[in-house]
Amino acid sequence: MNFDIEEYRLQLKEAEAFIRGKISEQPVAGIILGTGLGGLVSEIEVQVKLNYADIPHFPESTVESHAGKLIFGLLGGKYIMVMQGRFHYYEGLTMQRIVFPIRLMHLLGIKTLLISNAGGGLNPQYRKGDLMLIDDQINLLGNNPLIGPNLDEFGPRFPDMSEPYSRRLIALAEEIALENKLKVQKGCFTAVTGPNLETKAEYRFLRTAGADVVGMSTVPEVIAANHQGMEVLGISVITDECFPDALKAVNVEEIIAVAGKTEPKLTLLLCEVVKRLSA
Repeated sequence: MNFDIEEYRLQLKEAEAFIRGKISEQPVAGIILGTGLGGLVSEIEVQVKLNYADIPHFPESTVESHAGKLIFGLLGGKYIMVMQGRFHYYEGLTMQRIVFPIRLMHLLGIKTLLISNAGGGLNPQYRKGDLMLIDDQINLLGNNPLIGPNLDEFGPRFPDMSEPYSRRLIALAEEIALENKLKVQKGCFTAVTGPNLETKAEYRFLRTAGADVVGMSTVPEVIAANHQGMEVLGISVITDECFPDALKAVNVEEIIAVAGKTEPKLTLLLCEVVKRLSA
């Protein structure tokens, strides 16, 4: 599929103009809430709530449990932008469409991305309900949002990925977790296309490759965020245990239920991180 870069630029500008007409402040951070992880919204002093469908050229979420709302408001005294619901490659979207909101964040002047997801635990030390701070990633989606003409005004043709997730923000999250007696893991996230869950052999392969958690999102957004110089904090909620020799069947309802039970810990962590961000 051809990527019309000039049309894409125009679409971004139109979406930016629409949103700037709705908000009154400069957001200090963008937050993406993953599957079953929308509860953070209850902590926000909401000022603007937009349906994705109402924003020019913005993708629409087709996945159950993704609300499809773009929210602006105060969290911990900081003005933020929150995506309640995200986009996945298996929905049939192009990579450029998946990262459209990340590009929009850049145009709105947002320098920090806080991103969460629900993922399967590959590391045998992990258990359902754990939080993992992502410190690296593996892209097994078979595609990349930077393929095609480069958006030179956003970033370089060959962006560095030696620190895809900010060591500074990871250290801050670890400090907050310690203060609040929250157990957090730290490890590598890998993205696969889905929408099926993986086989035993695939789990073995992913673990051998160095992955601690597997999911179907996050990696494209983080690539685009790094391309445009954003500082990123990523957190996975471990919703199921993917140990090949003790693998049990799981369904999406169970995954969402675990995410929902774990969500208060994620909310606490994200709220505290936002409070300590520079204005």
